[in-house]
Amino acid sequence: MPASLILNHLLLVLPLVGLSALVVMAMIRWPILDVPNARSAHTVVTPRGGGLGPVLAFVVGMVALYQMADFARIAERQFIGVILAAIAIAAVGLLDDMRDLSARLRLVCQFGAAMVAVLSGLVLHRLSLPGIGVVELGFLGTLITLFWIMGCTNAVNFMDGLDGLVAGTLVIACAALAAIALSLGGGFIYAASLFLAAGFLGFLPFNLHRARIFMGDVGSQFAGFMLAVLAVAAAGFEQSQVSFLIVPLLVFGLLFDAGFTLLRRALMGERVGAAHRSHLYQMAQRAGVPVRVVAGMHWGFTLFHAALAVWFLNVPAEVKPLVGAPALAVQLLWAGYVLHRMRRAGLGWRS
Repeated sequence: MPASLILNHLLLVLPLVGLSALVVMAMIRWPILDVPNARSAHTVVTPRGGGLGPVLAFVVGMVALYQMADFARIAERQFIGVILAAIAIAAVGLLDDMRDLSARLRLVCQFGAAMVAVLSGLVLHRLSLPGIGVVELGFLGTLITLFWIMGCTNAVNFMDGLDGLVAGTLVIACAALAAIALSLGGGFIYAASLFLAAGFLGFLPFNLHRARIFMGDVGSQFAGFMLAVLAVAAAGFEQSQVSFLIVPLLVFGLLFDAGFTLLRRALMGERVGAAHRSHLYQMAQRAGVPVRVVAGMHWGFTLFHAALAVWFLNVPAEVKPLVGAPALAVQLLWAGYVLHRMRRAGLGWRS
């Protein structure tokens, strides 16, 4: 794609940043209030639902893309299916921000949105595994795709509990994904991730510590769902579909914390579906690590993962899954540091 055309695209994205910011300011003026409780990191009543700004910016961008940009089109059924599913999951998230829906109803809605994406044809068919080679997944590919979409949707949602952490991570991860997709000729993923980055860039200044507004489920569930779908779409970059791993690698910091916390709570006999405040990022903040530092650490993780993603593109398919090893090592070091700070502060996982 010519440099002048890329510049034009970036200039077109600027109004989406502004649109997102305007919607966020409107949500601050006419707020859905988040009242602090025992699990909250904030101590004063704060508006939530600011994720509506990125959602609307993304939808406007995608509608324009559908109408005007053939270079970034995928099969029409997939395009429309993804957009409708994303709008639906954002609508459920906004309703949840206003009325606190039950966890069961949220899961049913997430499953429905995931099924829309799968039935539109976005499914993993094969993966390349170290020492084995390309494995055809068959029906297992459908199950893996559903599990991944729902897992990523919830992981991003679970991690949105500290000022600027998830929003900043999303801006970096989506910008990196846009650059990668552009280099590989993935027009749809390039445009979609660029619109996501623009939307969350418009939201981020209002969410930095001390946040004037929170993203809410409307933003976090929408972002997790779209990243999951883009990961499956990115599998088409290579015949082995191992490029599916690019998005999980970019947001590995969020996925590790969510997965670590879920596994730890299950092993400790806790109700994994019950509300809590024992994610690694929450324990770090409770142990005295400043909010800005915790958020900045996750931004740093994402920049490191973006560098790993560039390396990922330049190694053989059978080696690509091993690129995640440095990311895992960094997260284990972070977990060890948080545990050290917890012990110094006299905190336990149940306290």
